[in-house]
Amino acid sequence: MRITSTAVSLNVDDVPASSAFLARHFGFREEMAADGFASLTREDAGVNVVFLRRGLPTLPADQRDVPAAGLILAFVVDDLEGELRRLQDEGVAITMPLTVEEWGERAFQVRDPNGVVVQLVDWQG
Repeated sequence: MRITSTAVSLNVDDVPASSAFLARHFGFREEMAADGFASLTREDAGVNVVFLRRGLPTLPADQRDVPAAGLILAFVVDDLEGELRRLQDEGVAITMPLTVEEWGERAFQVRDPNGVVVQLVDWQG
């Protein structure tokens, strides 16, 4: 097997709201979009983020109404404190304050308008 790209696909109620949130606050851009669908990319992210509107008939019946839940969309960044300040300055609510884990992970979290958890992370060496 050869993997040529990677994407994470999340079912949400309001695709444009989640798409705009990632574009405005995290520098993603819409690569493709249609009614009920948006695929966002960043050259340095290594993954596309896809939002699908819950209830789309193109999804299998057992998936189409299940919202994105129980996952964390995590991005490792170079300047964690700088990103925290920037997001606070932009009025984004910090839903988990900056924490430091015993294994060296430092992280904080925000949520997009659909409740998708976005976590910014770095590692103490």
